[in-house]
Amino acid sequence: MAEEKHDITRTARIIYILYLVGVAFGITGLIGVIMAYVNRSDAPDWLASHYRFQIRTFWLCLLYAVLLCVMAFVLLSPIVFGVAVVVIMVLPVWWIIRCAKGVQYLSREEAYPDPEGWFL
Repeated sequence: MAEEKHDITRTARIIYILYLVGVAFGITGLIGVIMAYVNRSDAPDWLASHYRFQIRTFWLCLLYAVLLCVMAFVLLSPIVFGVAVVVIMVLPVWWIIRCAKGVQYLSREEAYPDPEGWFL
């Protein structure tokens, strides 16, 4: 039974790894979100929460990055540009923390408690 549970968590674990590698090589994050979309409907509820969390992490990060880039280059204010640059530099830390928390819950075979959350 333990081996069977390990098998069902393998894909979610791989997605977290792809996301973490995606900090350096962005394309792996895209591969990860596609895998999460493909696997979420067949998963038990506790595991589906991880797929929802992974999908949401990808789209939130993309949203934050686009909004910050637009703010930095459209508003053309040095202060807004500086704030946007600092936040863009913090965005990978946010991504890594979210993935690390997800891996912790996954390793305990627990549902992610707030897969719809915006922050950590």
